[in-house]
Order: sequence, then C-alpha cells, then structure tokens
Amino acid sequence: METRQPGFLASGPLKETDEDSGSEVNLNSSIMTEEEREEILQELAKLEEEIGTLRQVLSSKEKQHADLRQKLGINPLNEIRSNFNRGWRDVQTSVAYKKTSETLSTAGQKTSAAFSTLSSTISRKFEDMRNSPSFRSFEEKMENTVSNIKTKVGASESKGNFEEVLSSAASASSQDLPTNNTMDSSERQC
Repeated sequence: METRQPGFLASGPLKETDEDSGSEVNLNSSIMTEEEREEILQELAKLEEEIGTLRQVLSSKEKQHADLRQKLGINPLNEIRSNFNRGWRDVQTSVAYKKTSETLSTAGQKTSAAFSTLSSTISRKFEDMRNSPSFRSFEEKMENTVSNIKTKVGASESKGNFEEVLSSAASASSQDLPTNNTMDSSERQC
C-alpha cells in the first residue's frame, strides 16, 4: 500500500477499478423487494402518463395562444419590429446617445464650415490663376490652335482625311507658338 504525503499526488501507476463491482455495491446496499419494485414501476408509469397529458395540454394552450395572437394581428415580424422600435427609443433616450449625437452634430457643423472655407479658397485661387498673365497667354494660344484646326478642317473637307488635317494643324500650331529664344520684331527695335 502506498503512503501519500499531504499536498502531493500519488506517483505510482494508476490502478483500474472494476466497474461491475461498483454497481454491485449500489444494488446490494439498496436491496429492494419485489413489492417495492412493482410500486416504483407503477409510479413511473403514472408519471409518464401525466407527462403525456401535460404535453397535450401544453400543445393545446400553445395553439390557443397562437390563435389569439393571430386574431390580434400579432405576428413574429410585428413583434420584432415592436422590439426594435422599443430598443431604438431606449437608445435615443440614453445619455451616451445624446452626448454622441451632440458631438457629431458639432463636428458636422465644423466640417461643413471647413469645406465651405476650402471651397471658397480654391475658387479664389482658380480665379487668380485664370487672371494671371501666363494663363491668359496659354488661353490665347489654345484659342489660336482651335481656330487653326477649325480653319484647316473647314478648308480641307474636300481634300484629305481627318488625320491629315490634325497633323497639319499640329504643325501649324507649333509654328505659331513663340519660343523664348526668338523675339518679335517690335522687341528687337527697342
């Protein structure tokens, strides 16, 4: 026989127990007579019959419950909708929701003001850029190129195809654009 020290598990191999011997002990300790066995079986049958009756009554009550709900117009979808609405009202009345709503409203107003300021700044910058001399010069060059293309296309409808017109317009517009190295005759005289 092994001796155990307090607080330590046995270090020896585990022994298998005989399961049948355990069940025999339980039966032997509660020896019942044939009469007691019959009484218990009768009581068991009576309980099973009561359970069956209760199941039938419960089924009948559930059917009656469903019929009454149907007459009232209560269906699962309406019930879910009602629960959702009730929950949403509870959320809306909560302090956390109110604080969050106020914070988001303030943030939205500030964001809107920032976008408005940004928009007006961008518009003003574009207007300044459009009024600048370099943009006007670019705009004039583009207008000249477009008018050259229109002239070439109008003049050459009967001769050549569109690709030829575009290439001739491109070469004409490159000849029209002044470069930094060349000066106009008016600039030379000064």
